Amino acid sequence: MDSTARGGVRPAAVTETNLDLPLVGRGKVRDIYEAGPRLLIVATDRLSAFDCVLPTGIPDRGRVLTGLSAFWFERLRGVVPNHYITMDPEAFPPAARSQREILAGRAMLVERCRRIDFECVVRGYLAGSAWKEYRETGRACGFALPAGLTQGSRLPQPIFTPATKNDQGHDENITGAEMATRLGPLLAGRLEAASIALYREAAAVAEAAGFILVDTKFEFGLRGEEIVLIDEAVTPDSSRFWDARTYAVSGSTESYDKQVVRDYLESTGWNKQPPAPALPDEVVDAARGRYLDVYRRITGRALEERR
Repeated sequence: MDSTARGGVRPAAVTETNLDLPLVGRGKVRDIYEAGPRLLIVATDRLSAFDCVLPTGIPDRGRVLTGLSAFWFERLRGVVPNHYITMDPEAFPPAARSQREILAGRAMLVERCRRIDFECVVRGYLAGSAWKEYRETGRACGFALPAGLTQGSRLPQPIFTPATKNDQGHDENITGAEMATRLGPLLAGRLEAASIALYREAAAVAEAAGFILVDTKFEFGLRGEEIVLIDEAVTPDSSRFWDARTYAVSGSTESYDKQVVRDYLESTGWNKQPPAPALPDEVVDAARGRYLDVYRRITGRALEERR
């Protein structure tokens, strides 16, 4: 449960880390460090919207992203191997263990893999860019879809709609055929099959928790010739969740992610160029509550409070 909802004090957001380890990369959310032959991935509480990192973090967001990813890596390991090793700070390098209070719950040790630079998106419902394209063309990412679908319609079957992975700026949707041209049909086919299998399994787990897994993106690497799931898995950042009950009753397609932040930013008249405006407390609390709720419902337990 959110401590602010009980009248408690909201914990401070962790928006940066500075470990005495070689820094491999710093993304919008994650800081990645070398840990000998492995990597240490730290999810901060940084938040980006409209491709801009905001000056206000969302407390516990990084812990939710890391904890959920670890849950899914364990749950989906039988479908596709993954790079996850442990979240236990005692297994981290000594330079990281000295900051265990900051890293607890938000860092994971993973295997190094050779990253495949495509995002493997699977969609089970018509939403987002797929809905926009469907309205204009009756297709979505190369797939011809039945006429008469509306926003939020369930698709006849999940579709694989990959995208190029751009570390800066927007990713670009491409067709499966384009991906096959760039990667080769064998590897592209294996990625598509793995992505669909992962989506089906995750969607069933989400359904049992009262969520619809609308769409999600997976990232993969290679360990030799073996495909390995990497990065994060089925989090509110990489997936679109709808509440199953409200969807059934009213057709609501309100997402359990940072949409509340996007809505606020749109209301400010911000031109979506840096610097972004700070977020008021009520927006921070609303976004944090959504992340905590997804974690609790999917894992079956509340996020352990920081001491």
